[in-house]
Amino acid sequence: MDLETMNDLTINTAIDYALPSAFAGRHLIDGKWVESTETFDRVSPSHGSVVSVSAKGDAAVTEQAILAARRAYDAGVWSRISGKERAAVLLRVADLIEANVERIAVQETLESGKPISQARGEVGGAADLWRYAASLARTTHGDSHNTLGDNMLGVVVKEPVGVVSIITPWNFPFWILSQKLPFALAAGCTVVVKPSEMTPSSTVMMGELLMEAGLPAGVCNIVLGYGEPVGSLMSTHSDVDMVTFTGSTAVGKLITQSASATLKKVALELGGKNPQVIFPDADLESAADAVTFGVYFNVGQCCNSSSRIIVHEDIADAFVARVVALSKQVKFGDPLDPSTQVGAIVTPEHNAKIDGYVQAAIAAGAKLELGGGALSVDGLGRQFYQPTIISHVTPDMAVAREEVFGPVLSVLTFRTLDEAIALTNDSNYGLSAGVWSENVHTCLEFARRAEAGTVWTNTWMDGYPELAFGGVKQSGQGREIGRYGFDEFLEVKSMVMRIGRSRAPWVEACA
Repeated sequence: MDLETMNDLTINTAIDYALPSAFAGRHLIDGKWVESTETFDRVSPSHGSVVSVSAKGDAAVTEQAILAARRAYDAGVWSRISGKERAAVLLRVADLIEANVERIAVQETLESGKPISQARGEVGGAADLWRYAASLARTTHGDSHNTLGDNMLGVVVKEPVGVVSIITPWNFPFWILSQKLPFALAAGCTVVVKPSEMTPSSTVMMGELLMEAGLPAGVCNIVLGYGEPVGSLMSTHSDVDMVTFTGSTAVGKLITQSASATLKKVALELGGKNPQVIFPDADLESAADAVTFGVYFNVGQCCNSSSRIIVHEDIADAFVARVVALSKQVKFGDPLDPSTQVGAIVTPEHNAKIDGYVQAAIAAGAKLELGGGALSVDGLGRQFYQPTIISHVTPDMAVAREEVFGPVLSVLTFRTLDEAIALTNDSNYGLSAGVWSENVHTCLEFARRAEAGTVWTNTWMDGYPELAFGGVKQSGQGREIGRYGFDEFLEVKSMVMRIGRSRAPWVEACA
């Protein structure tokens, strides 16, 4: 590994790595791989070469995929088999994921720009989601009501919602697919999946694993392409019963509007502007490390990024200095280097958008503590952004309110618990929040009053398949993973049964 220091930053320059041939991605429809006459390329944001060539879906191929999912659902080849049988397939998929981690992770790194070590963790860790979903397939149940009278029995059953459109983003393509797909399958649904056009290949690889695991034809269909027409048709088609989407709040609103014509069920996991609140009595070493991790993980391109911190004014200067020092030690650069912690920005356009937020904040009076511009990495080009910390940020600045989606940390200050909570909740988003204090009363009050779907106490971004994930306000609706996420893919049916011929006639017989 060739290390150099540039502007006091730790930079990993390009390593010698033989890139694989460009991955050829095809649609998966009714158990068969399908080509398209048109294709689209993905150029690696870190290495500048074409790393995948994918079939470009149109309305016709999307229609075929939806109808295949509809036929499979109505035929009952998956929806009406036992939970035990569904679980067996999901468990085989989990084993196959673990056997193919390296191949999938390398492709994901090349397409997304994320560090290979994080891609390996994402792909390998996804197997646990499949195993947990398998357990739900066998243990889900409804309720019985035996107290309605001696001649009545009520049974509440849970049934699959039907055909589900799954639309996934580019930042965690394999993980987010695994937050949705195994739970939909465990419930007995059939699906059509559209990955982001920027990171399509790991979803195609998932399709290969599903076929190898023995998933019946038509149960999972994959269409590659763009939001228009593929995603649009998946959101409006009358044979689709539900849409689950992860991505930007703006697109989530469009999907909700599109789906309203057929009153589909919609589940959305959208943006965040997630704060970590630091009190003076906190373990400041651990807090500073967690803040550094929270803002740079996945190149800051993460809905759970802790892109703003709210620090007590008595410790603000010292705490920021500590985070700046740690940031200079974080290894930025070649994502194929296993020691790299922060890789490339997904597109040049997004790189420019990130810089726009930073420059606007400085122009408005914020103080640049570190970074603040594109980063050039030897042998890889300039599609990187420096670790950036901005202090003296006011709540009205765009950098404090909007989702920057890059390695940029905004610093605000507070004096009282009430003020910290007010700053936390002064946001259109409500995905996650964190609090750092050794006082359990402070932590509990903050956790109860913070408007967020997840609140971390003295930690950041720990997650488990058992715990639901999702946001409030404009961070989305519905939940993913856990039993609550599983329930999103189920409908509740009440079955009311009269026992015997005990019902009094409504119409009196004529004399």
